[in-house]
Amino acid sequence: MEPVSRVTVVGCGYWGKNLVRNFHALGALEAICESAQAGRETAAALAPEIPLVDDFEAVLESSVPAVVLATPAVTHFELVRQALEAGKDVFVEKPLALTFAEGEQLVQLAQERERILMVGHVLEYHPAIVRLREMIESGELGKIHYVYSNRLNLGKIRREENILWSFAPHDIAVILGLMKAMPFQVSATGGAYVQANIPDTTITNLLFDNGARAHVYVSWLHPFKEQRLVVIGSKKMASFDDVSKQLLVYDQRVDVRDGEPIPIKAEGEPVEFGDGEPLRRECEAFLEAVRTRQAPLTDGVSGLRVLEILQAAQKSLTLGGEGVTLPLERGHAGSLGGPMPTTATAAP
Repeated sequence: MEPVSRVTVVGCGYWGKNLVRNFHALGALEAICESAQAGRETAAALAPEIPLVDDFEAVLESSVPAVVLATPAVTHFELVRQALEAGKDVFVEKPLALTFAEGEQLVQLAQERERILMVGHVLEYHPAIVRLREMIESGELGKIHYVYSNRLNLGKIRREENILWSFAPHDIAVILGLMKAMPFQVSATGGAYVQANIPDTTITNLLFDNGARAHVYVSWLHPFKEQRLVVIGSKKMASFDDVSKQLLVYDQRVDVRDGEPIPIKAEGEPVEFGDGEPLRRECEAFLEAVRTRQAPLTDGVSGLRVLEILQAAQKSLTLGGEGVTLPLERGHAGSLGGPMPTTATAAP
């Protein structure tokens, strides 16, 4: 049996505690780094036998080969940089960094040091998303016309990042995975109602070369929780509701008969997609990447593509919704690991 890779989890707060729980259950947790008292208490309750340190320098100097970062987004660039330079493999929660230029530096550094760099886009590992990706790749849905995603709730409202950077990375990562392409234009609008200059709600539009579109609507100022992804194809349509945990496929479309568009309607049919906690699968993927030295699904390059879209959307927000053309001036996100096409590929 292959030995399990060892990791140190840095941060045991709102999301970090879930990473602690999973890596501990997988037998890979060697140490936890946390300086806040509340986080230290959580760490002690979750994994009382695991050493607890409060100094990141101690993590860098330790013999543990991999670091898992669950710290505020503003710290990601510097902590990832230090960990890579110390020879560690790194898993970092989204986003990879706060600018495309910083993300590009980290991807280049990981490649130069031959280190694994993985970004925490956990939805890519959800069994329902994996099944939906298989349906698209097989051509079951036909040519993809458009995709939309809603991620809405009341709170958790952050002060260090806006809703675009907090919620949208999940859905952008999934949409890029489904479309297997980068858009050529991004636009975004939104509003800041709770805190000045920190948007609470945004709508980001992505336009692909073949006319396919996608939009991502995110808000933490909303009366009810909704996490829904809808894919409209030329043959069938699909919907995944992450609240009800239900994936439905609709054998419906619009046919044209004698020049007249005729809607063909049908009830949604449930699609089985298996079980398994997405975060557990993501943690397993990181350990497998460390063991095999093979890039994971959500590697640094994929995280950089998401970052490129986030930065373009942020620019569009400041320009009042004006479209921003990709690639950004600093270079194309795909160029570091094999370019991702700008035309969405889907079966006819």
